[in-house]
Amino acid sequence: MAVGARRYRRLHRLSAAPAPGTVLCRVEDLADLGTKGFSFWTGELMFRGFVVRHGERIIGWRDRCPHIGTPLSFGDDRYLTRDGAMILCSTHGAVFRIEDGLCLGGPCAGRALTPWPVEVRGDDVVVA
Repeated sequence: MAVGARRYRRLHRLSAAPAPGTVLCRVEDLADLGTKGFSFWTGELMFRGFVVRHGERIIGWRDRCPHIGTPLSFGDDRYLTRDGAMILCSTHGAVFRIEDGLCLGGPCAGRALTPWPVEVRGDDVVVA
């Protein structure tokens, strides 16, 4: 099991993270360099995550800045810089690589986003 999947399994037990197999959206709902955020509640616990379509890949991230824990987006599905090259934290402008979530600039430089394992099954994007 990959390190990201192990971290997610632990996160799933401690929060409202959706179970593996949960359908998030259809692949066709995401344009290249398109993003979509998701919120899940279990009682008083909430999990926020988002997906990015980057070419043929769809990559999932927990919607939480490693700097102060705020969501990266203001809830409007806009997670990328204007040119679509990086993930942007709307709170303080930190920028992260899409491929591995590494922060390249801002107050959390050198830290990384928490992966959210997702995969494509048929026409759907699902939690892996």
